[in-house]
Amino acid sequence: MSRGGEMVYIPDDSDFSSFRDQCESLEGWHCRYNKAGVTVWSQGQEESCTVQKIKTRISCKDVPAETLYDVLHDTRYRKKWDSNMIETYDIGRLTVNADVGYYSWKCPSPLKNRDFVTLRSWLPLGNDYMIINYSVKHPKYPPRKDFVRAVSLQTGYLIKANGDGACILYYLTQVDPRGSLPKWVVNRVSQFVAPKAMKKIYKAGLKYPEWKRRHDPEYKPWVYPEQNTLPSMSLAELSVQHADSLENIDETGLPEEHLSTSDHEA
Repeated sequence: MSRGGEMVYIPDDSDFSSFRDQCESLEGWHCRYNKAGVTVWSQGQEESCTVQKIKTRISCKDVPAETLYDVLHDTRYRKKWDSNMIETYDIGRLTVNADVGYYSWKCPSPLKNRDFVTLRSWLPLGNDYMIINYSVKHPKYPPRKDFVRAVSLQTGYLIKANGDGACILYYLTQVDPRGSLPKWVVNRVSQFVAPKAMKKIYKAGLKYPEWKRRHDPEYKPWVYPEQNTLPSMSLAELSVQHADSLENIDETGLPEEHLSTSDHEA
C-alpha cells in the first residue's frame, strides 16, 4: 500500500480500484477453506509463509451493506463483538475520509500479542463500500514492550450489496507479524481464525441495528464528517513503518499442542 516509497500518502481512487480487483479476482489465489458460506484464499510462497496474503469472503443474509460498513467503523461497538481486540482508539483525522488509529490484537497463546498503528481510509461507492489501511509510524505511539509491533502492508474490507438487505463481505490482509512463526500458525489462520472472524462480523451486523438504536443512533462520523471531533493532523507527522526497523522475534519453536483454542475454533 505504501507504494514502496518513503512518503506517507492518502490512498486515491486507483488504490481503491486495485484493492477491489484483488478482492474479486481469483487469479493467483489458492483456496484454503470453503465451508458454511465462508471461503478463505491465500497467496504467497510457502517458504516465506509469514507474510502471505490472506483473503476471506462471506455472504451476509439479512445484513445490508451500509449496516456492515457502520459495524466496521464503530469502535465503540467493536468492543462488544471483537474478542480478539485488546484495545483500539482513533489518534487523529487527516481528511474527511482518512484517519490514523491504534489497534492491539490478542494472538492465540503461546504467541505474543501484536499491535498496529495504521493510516485508514474509506470510500463509499454507491451501494458498495471499501475500508483500507496500512502501517505508519507516529512519534507519540512508538512500539511498546508488552506487544510486538506488527506491520500491515495492506489490509481492508470490500462490502458489496447483494440484493435486497444482503451483502457480501471480503476481507483481504497482508501483514508482517514481525516474528518467525511456525507453519502451523499459518494453517490455523486460514482454517480456524479467519473463518471465525468473518462469522463474528456477520453476527455483529445482525445485532448492530438494535444496539445502535440504544447508543447515539445519530452519531456516525464516518458518514457525517461534521460530527468528527478528532484532532486534525498532517501527513508530515507520520512516516512509513518499515518492517525491517522493528524487532523480529523467533517463535518457530512454539509447539502447537500448547495453543489456546478456546476462542480460535471455526
